[in-house]
Amino acid sequence: MTIRRFGEHTQRDYVRQVREFTAFLGLPPDRAEPEDLRRYQLHLASLGASYARMNLACTALRFFFHVTLGRTGFGDRMARIPTPDRLPVVLDTQEVALLLAHVRSPKDRAALSIAYGCGLRVSEIANLKVADIDSARMLIRVEQGKGRKDRYVMLAPDLLDLLRQWWRVKCPRGWLFPGQQPGQPITTRQLNRACHAAAEAAKLDEAAEGAGRGAAPGPAAAAAWRSAGRPGRPGPVRWGCAPWGPRRR
Repeated sequence: MTIRRFGEHTQRDYVRQVREFTAFLGLPPDRAEPEDLRRYQLHLASLGASYARMNLACTALRFFFHVTLGRTGFGDRMARIPTPDRLPVVLDTQEVALLLAHVRSPKDRAALSIAYGCGLRVSEIANLKVADIDSARMLIRVEQGKGRKDRYVMLAPDLLDLLRQWWRVKCPRGWLFPGQQPGQPITTRQLNRACHAAAEAAKLDEAAEGAGRGAAPGPAAAAAWRSAGRPGRPGPVRWGCAPWGPRRR
């Protein structure tokens, strides 16, 4: 998996799937037969496993038998479950404003505002660095996002103001949104908790499902943030130490 450049989360998921299959089998996994794989899928179905859980087990076990053990064709008859296509929940302008107004800390408000306003995934928000903010071109560099691809997203002036306010509070170095552990970024779990807490406080049950995944349109979210009762424009900032000075002409 390392040679194939699988991500850390993918490797952990694959190992967990093989471990759970081994516990079900009660034998070393290399002694499994095709019928054992069929029984395991029936077992998962009887537990009410989700589409994603069923398909993850299928992919991980195929990789284990085909690549790790070199048993070509073993597990090919495992069934993949078609995943139903569902539209994400998209909050309207007033709902986004209400959600952001109930975010407690300046760091969480800045992070969730960027997520909504720029359409970034929660993992992309967590991995942003101070150097990724290009105030001259009004862009955010997203490094190694979905599919291990780099890209740029537009940065609205109001969101830049919000980032400058966050800078004045914390003056982060390295990671744009530092985590609780020194030298580490904020975790996706911390962002999800902040979003759920804000959604609960705002009484928006559907907000927590889309937040942090870029579910709201960028321009609409930026307008929503303006209407969320944001603080006034920041006062003078010591641009000698801040990375995002006034826009160059």
